[in-house]
Amino acid sequence: MTTVLPAPRATTCCAPSDAAAAGIPPSTTPDAEALARSFKALADPTRLRLLTIVAASPSGEACVCDLVDPVGLSQPTVSHHLKILVDAGLLHREKRGVWAYYGLVPGAAQDVARGLVDLASDRSASTAPAADTPR
Repeated sequence: MTTVLPAPRATTCCAPSDAAAAGIPPSTTPDAEALARSFKALADPTRLRLLTIVAASPSGEACVCDLVDPVGLSQPTVSHHLKILVDAGLLHREKRGVWAYYGLVPGAAQDVARGLVDLASDRSASTAPAADTPR
């Protein structure tokens, strides 16, 4: 004879986190989306290399025609990667004749770095023991 046992009660291993109670300021949706878009754009090695090449150019900008050989990809593929960097707000694009020139958006890389530092410092502040708490 088969005995049917009652299903065990579901228990959670941890209490739900309340970010506000922990002192973590909620990111506004536009800020979080912009930061995520920047991180996603920078997560690709080719795009990171393109950004570095543009930043290192003496004039502070580079023609797409000059970016094809250093990364070893076709011009349409390089243009696709550059478009993602433009959409993420890291580069700006200027059309000159048949070629497009790309330059860094002033302060964009610093904004991404600041966003990451703020995220890390918000997290460490919420998990650090209080100053008067013995360790």
